[in-house]
Amino acid sequence: MDFSSFLTSLGTSFLIFIVLMLLFAWLSSKPGNSVIYYPNRILKSLDPNEGGSRTRNPFSWIHEAMSSTEQDVISASGYDTAVYFVFLSTVLGILVLSGLVLLPVLLPVAATDDGVKIASTTSNGTFNDLDKLAMGNVKENSSRLWAFLLATYWVSFVTYFLLWKAYKHVSALRADALMSPEVRAEQFAILVRDIPPVPEGQTRKEQVDSYFKRIYPESFYRSMVVTDNKVVNKLWEELEGYKKKLARAEAVYAQSKKTGKPEGARPTNRIGFLGLIGKKVDSIEYYNEKITEVTPKLESEQKDTLREKQLDAALVFFSSRVAAASAAQSLHAQMVDKWTVTEAPEFRQMIWTNLKISFFQRQVRQYVIYIVVALTIVFFMIPIGFISALTTLKNLKKYLPFLKPIVDMDAIKTVLEAYLPQLALIIFLALLPKFLYSLSKAEGIPSESHVVRAASGKYFYFIVLNVFIGVTVGGALFSTFKSIKKDPDSLPDLLAAALPLNATFFLTFVALRFFVGYGLELSRIVPLIIFHLKRKYLCKTEAEVKEAWYPGDLRYGTRFPGDMLIVTIVLCYSVIAPIIIPFGVVYFGLGWLILRNQALKVYVPAYESYGRMWPHMHKRILAALIIYQLTMLGYFGVKQFIYAPLILPAIILSLIFGYVCSKKFYRSFCDTALEVACRDLKEIPHMEQVFRSYIQPSLSSDKIEDDHFEDALSQVSRSTSFV
Repeated sequence: MDFSSFLTSLGTSFLIFIVLMLLFAWLSSKPGNSVIYYPNRILKSLDPNEGGSRTRNPFSWIHEAMSSTEQDVISASGYDTAVYFVFLSTVLGILVLSGLVLLPVLLPVAATDDGVKIASTTSNGTFNDLDKLAMGNVKENSSRLWAFLLATYWVSFVTYFLLWKAYKHVSALRADALMSPEVRAEQFAILVRDIPPVPEGQTRKEQVDSYFKRIYPESFYRSMVVTDNKVVNKLWEELEGYKKKLARAEAVYAQSKKTGKPEGARPTNRIGFLGLIGKKVDSIEYYNEKITEVTPKLESEQKDTLREKQLDAALVFFSSRVAAASAAQSLHAQMVDKWTVTEAPEFRQMIWTNLKISFFQRQVRQYVIYIVVALTIVFFMIPIGFISALTTLKNLKKYLPFLKPIVDMDAIKTVLEAYLPQLALIIFLALLPKFLYSLSKAEGIPSESHVVRAASGKYFYFIVLNVFIGVTVGGALFSTFKSIKKDPDSLPDLLAAALPLNATFFLTFVALRFFVGYGLELSRIVPLIIFHLKRKYLCKTEAEVKEAWYPGDLRYGTRFPGDMLIVTIVLCYSVIAPIIIPFGVVYFGLGWLILRNQALKVYVPAYESYGRMWPHMHKRILAALIIYQLTMLGYFGVKQFIYAPLILPAIILSLIFGYVCSKKFYRSFCDTALEVACRDLKEIPHMEQVFRSYIQPSLSSDKIEDDHFEDALSQVSRSTSFV
């Protein structure tokens, strides 16, 4: 990439960001757009204008975001979102503290040498001004390389210090959340799986009750056996669908009375395929008939499901948080595949269909999916490497010669060099998250937050191995395949030597991500357009309008791996090409600011895991640091620096640091500490409400006897009042 292409990419990305930010300032001030730019506040019955959100100053949101406290974020979007901001601020701190030393020290050291004349340049000899500011400009085995070696250690120590500080802070946040005096149903429940076969003469309910009543005679409340709800769920969804269609038909009928004749026009529909063929019927009468028809079927199926379709899993409830926390981390059976007990997830997190999967099935599924992911990563590198190689102009002309007349046009050449490789990579990555989520769910994981963590981990390995390494080596493999075939051991040296060749690619990739990506995030142009189109042409009821604008959550399960790609890129280039550090600072600084605004005003959390994601985040940052240290070890070797082995202690220190952090902090994220669980509540919990909060909507009905649940009551729970 030449200098004009780099400036084109950077300049146009910045211009797009400014335009999108001005659009946000204008559009967010329009009352009709409040549900797009302030849904979090609207759902909490707060005034969107609170805090000056829509005053005459179009940039007041910046002051609001910067002046907000961590408690403000927790109140608006929960602890998980607050922990995500700890991640952003930690990485931002690492880059700022690193840059304060690396930029003023390494840039002059590199610029005053002349190794670029004899070494491979940062961008294949076309970007000499930036080449002179990179490590590639330092001669082989030069004493100046000591500065870069010490800089490697400086970045490492800064990372250790801030990661340790962040882990302590998040641990305190999690403890504060779990010590809350508020009654949270999941703190009084445990999830029991792999229940043994029912003994003769007992029901499943009696088996579970007798087992836990014997172990916890004072604190056991009652149990809820998990059932196979496939049929009842289908009927319930069918009934809910008819209710929504009836509400829509009634809204259309009411609207016709206002716009047409006083008596109105009753809506009709066809009952054939997709409503396109078949007999035409009165919609209101038809849907009322369907509701009347399906309701007794649902009630009958609810009774059958509760009595006849019980599975070998259950939720067990205790009258105190300490008892539930103690039970969740205790070994209940001599064999690990019987009576497996864990903390109960929130009701909205439960993946009910996974609870029936047995212990050995879960183990087998896990290993099979690991193999599938590994194979997918390996084979995914082929198209990634091909795209990274093909989307360079040199290779486009080489492999697709008929494009040469077009590619050689100055205007097209500049635009293609500025955007083509980066856009191809971003689009390619957009296909992954749902696939990885499905794989993680297939492992048999019982909670949504755990699935998100598992999918996020897989996504991290994808982007590091396929994007960072794939893009770095991909182009070089195409041009040096013959030499690698003769000498396979040269591959590590190839990786280190190929790093400088892709510096400008990653500079523009990071710039595109923070300018265009965060510009679209702030302006919410796409959700705004979709909402107005749906409201105008599709929405007839208030429920449909709300569904059209409902924002969902921050989706940090997919945001975080994308952020980790930037962390890995910036860390690995921080010493090789320190000029990338300001780009990383802008990415995370701008991300912190814009996402702070979105967390306070837009997104609504789908669940709460009280910072359970943090150990995952910590390990990935540490993994990026180790990749950086290995990269520097390889690059010092390419530079023939005889003191390159001095990097090895840093790698060992990183492994020791990760081990110490895991031993000190990780257990409290897996299990609730009893000293935390024993804190007093502000009121005695209403245990019946706690129990009923876990009843699925498809099983909840006012018209059926609750005999299934009553059978679960022990003598303790029958005779004790929890008011």
